[in-house]
Amino acid sequence: MTDERKIPEGRLGRLARLAAVGARTGASLIRGTSAADTAANKAAEMLGTLRGLAAKAGQMASYVDGMVPEAQREAYETAMRKLRTAAPTSSPAAIRARVEEDLGAPIDKLFVEWDEQPFASASIGQVHRARLDDGREVAVKVQHPGIEKAVESDLENADALGGMVAVLGPKRLDPKAVLAELRTRFTEELDYELEAERQRAFSAMHRGDPAIRIPEVVAARSGKRVLTSELVRGKTLEEACEADVVIRERYADTLWRFVFKGNLVGGMFNADPHPGNYLFQDDGSIIFLDFGCVQPIVGERLTLARDLHLAALRRDESAFGEIATKILLTEGGIYERMAVAYSRRCFEPIFGSPFRITRAYAASLVDGIREMKNEVLFKKDGNFVQLPPGMLFMNRLQFGFYSVLARLDVTLDYAAVEEAFLRDAGLV
Repeated sequence: MTDERKIPEGRLGRLARLAAVGARTGASLIRGTSAADTAANKAAEMLGTLRGLAAKAGQMASYVDGMVPEAQREAYETAMRKLRTAAPTSSPAAIRARVEEDLGAPIDKLFVEWDEQPFASASIGQVHRARLDDGREVAVKVQHPGIEKAVESDLENADALGGMVAVLGPKRLDPKAVLAELRTRFTEELDYELEAERQRAFSAMHRGDPAIRIPEVVAARSGKRVLTSELVRGKTLEEACEADVVIRERYADTLWRFVFKGNLVGGMFNADPHPGNYLFQDDGSIIFLDFGCVQPIVGERLTLARDLHLAALRRDESAFGEIATKILLTEGGIYERMAVAYSRRCFEPIFGSPFRITRAYAASLVDGIREMKNEVLFKKDGNFVQLPPGMLFMNRLQFGFYSVLARLDVTLDYAAVEEAFLRDAGLV
């Protein structure tokens, strides 16, 4: 049975609901575990109804270590986990109308079979099984009707919060720049034609790698709000974590190669590394989904990123620190020292390779951001500088990607994995 709900679209209505979630969650963290179970379930229900950027926050709480205090972690992870693939859905009639409007034909002319019930629903869209007239099974991702207005409302709410952030932070903090980057990335997620283009680009980059598979886009059945790809299947992260250690090592190897080859060779960071986008196969290979949120890495920033990784591979602490300051555009002071030290901590899987990424390590990276905020941001340190354009979403590496790797619980020579694909690309 599906859970059909219309998306609340208005800015004030969405803001009030988010405020209620925050108040309930904060109270539960004070009262303890039993209250956390109830609050977590109510928060998941509300965020799922809102969908959009609100649901994305819930998705992160389901797997990012360090976001929720340890005592309440299990309750919130369990409640929020369903937002990764089973957020509330839009009605069959509304979805049918959206498909027919976007593709310009009746559904029974577009597909010989169409399953009215979605098999997955997330923050931006839901996915239906269908069959083409050539017999191929396909997955048709359709945006929730009303999601464009909902996302715009969430971004307007973020704009309203920007002034408050500016008052609390140092004078050089530019919340408008941060919000502009958020707006660009999240608005792009509503453009399925752009996502299809990026999906094909990632597929081309990893072609020939048997461990990385990306579903083929069916261009003739795709548009601005509808994206059709071959139907694929696989295990969830929770199921993958039950595999033997050899297979889990292959999973970690494949994940690292997918992410950092994309960054350093292709200049494309797939900036939504949550577990629902990975389908794990029995042989250690992985099918990768969802290319809506991609951060380009270009020009000097790409050159510096490559140099930073090469310094880490050489274990050259001095060069690493110098390159990090160039990337972050720091200007000395405590902020520079903390920012460089934090970057170095994020690269421990390379410097300390072979390395076991643990949940405690992943959580410590979230804590490190909090420490910098407490020491620099709110004390208005004069040496604070804004994150350079394009850097904001890179934090999803240590927050999201490392938390996924931590659950696989393996020791791997990440430096060797990285050096191999860099050498193949002629970058070493």
